[in-house]
Amino acid sequence: MFTMLQAAAAQQPQGAGWSFWLMIGGMILIMWLFMWRPESKRRKQMQEFLANLKKGDKVITAGGIHAVVKAVKETTLLIEVDSNVTLRIEKNMVVADPSTQQPEEKK
Repeated sequence: MFTMLQAAAAQQPQGAGWSFWLMIGGMILIMWLFMWRPESKRRKQMQEFLANLKKGDKVITAGGIHAVVKAVKETTLLIEVDSNVTLRIEKNMVVADPSTQQPEEKK
């Protein structure tokens, strides 16, 4: 068995190690361009959106509730769902601003 491994190692070209590392580096670069970078941009946009929430903004929660912000505290929001119906939710449960969403076209 030792002789088979030695024979396989002798047949491998000298520059094979560099091509392997070049391919690994290329895969990491592609993952950064298509996965990590866009996700970090979305995360920064969401943090900025949550930091800029104010009274009167329309929001959509993670549960799909459409509401208007009544009060903003450090970690919570007081939202008005319907007339005289208010809820206290965690600030990070707000997922969208309905004014930025595009309406779907009906066929």
